[in-house]
Amino acid sequence: MSSSVNRGGTNSAAESQSSAEQPIRPAATVILVREAATSYEIFMLKRTSSAVFASGMYVFPGGKVDADDHHLEYDAHCFGPSKDQDLQVASLGEDGRGFWIAAIRETFEEAGLMLAYNNQGELVSFAEETVQQRFSAYRDPLHDGQMTLLDICQKEELKLAVDHVHYYNRFVTPLGRPRRFDTCFFIAGAPESQRGSHDEQETVDSTWITPQEALARHAAKEFDLMTVTRMQLEALAQYPDKAALLNMAVNNQHFPVSRPVLPPGA
Repeated sequence: MSSSVNRGGTNSAAESQSSAEQPIRPAATVILVREAATSYEIFMLKRTSSAVFASGMYVFPGGKVDADDHHLEYDAHCFGPSKDQDLQVASLGEDGRGFWIAAIRETFEEAGLMLAYNNQGELVSFAEETVQQRFSAYRDPLHDGQMTLLDICQKEELKLAVDHVHYYNRFVTPLGRPRRFDTCFFIAGAPESQRGSHDEQETVDSTWITPQEALARHAAKEFDLMTVTRMQLEALAQYPDKAALLNMAVNNQHFPVSRPVLPPGA
């Protein structure tokens, strides 16, 4: 997997100084979309109330980038990034491999959706119950560190569908928060035969929902969201259907990096 050098901007001096006390953890999140009767739906998970970060809130599948996600061995088990993703590669920079691998790993670990091609070059299908059960059995060992995504790729002869997962934008948690993340958001179409499910460890509920419904339920205080998640949903709600959203993701040429600043006393 090739990469470039521009990571989309550097930290300010104040941010760099504070990061010694509040380390910024790299993270990756995937907005998964599927067809729906009215427009399209996205997959969201409710984090357990005992979670240290975003407890009880609905989020997109994702998590921090692990050291293992940067291993060169993954290159032999990736399809992509494609030539059409050159701008995404350039914007992600030298850490691109880690973000892409983390995005796909966390999507499977947290949501049970495997974004990969089988040895016949087709997106992994869970249409057969035996296949779904076999892959489901990998989730706990992956979560517990007893196996890696690379182990699963080798065992199942998979090519991770990097060409199917499109870098969208990036948010850096503001100074003053006890936990800070440099999170890259990706957009991907969900494989049609895969439905997804929460892991019953870090997440306790899951749902396919339109951005409009998620925002309406949040306004009614029924669907807790972090500010960054709400902002993403507001942007997603502008697209009329799955095709329009994925067309934007594929052809996007601008990858904004948001570095919000907390108001005094927040």
